[in-house]
Amino acid sequence: MNTRPSARLLIIDPQQRVLLFCFTHKADALDGQRYWATPGGALENHESWKQAAIRELFEETGIIRTQLDDAIGYREFEMQLPSGEVVLAQEHYYTVHVVQQEISTAGWSMHEREVMSDYHWWELKELICSGERYYPENLTALLEIAHQSAAR
Repeated sequence: MNTRPSARLLIIDPQQRVLLFCFTHKADALDGQRYWATPGGALENHESWKQAAIRELFEETGIIRTQLDDAIGYREFEMQLPSGEVVLAQEHYYTVHVVQQEISTAGWSMHEREVMSDYHWWELKELICSGERYYPENLTALLEIAHQSAAR
């Protein structure tokens, strides 16, 4: 089984809402699936985890950062890609605090434009009560860690 190392981002606004993208699959191996997930993506070439996080942050949101704190979380699990391939996903989670909610989708790839149907700044209670499926499943715990590290 191939591995897919990926950098994911917990982007948090001043009201402690987290940015999630809505993925709606229509014409791929995940056809019919709809869920919310953090921005981020796979490492490219010889990128470090942090380099990938900084690149993905800009590509998916237009937010520019030159440095990030260390990852606050990690998870590893089997995941089916839109191509149908099943990989061992390895995800590191980084926190980014922003002062405004405006993002740019200008850097989205053609595939991202096809499957990323919306974005929303979620209050944690709102997300939990929404009945929506979201990833990572331990988002509550990761946000708690992010809040604790921001308070330091």
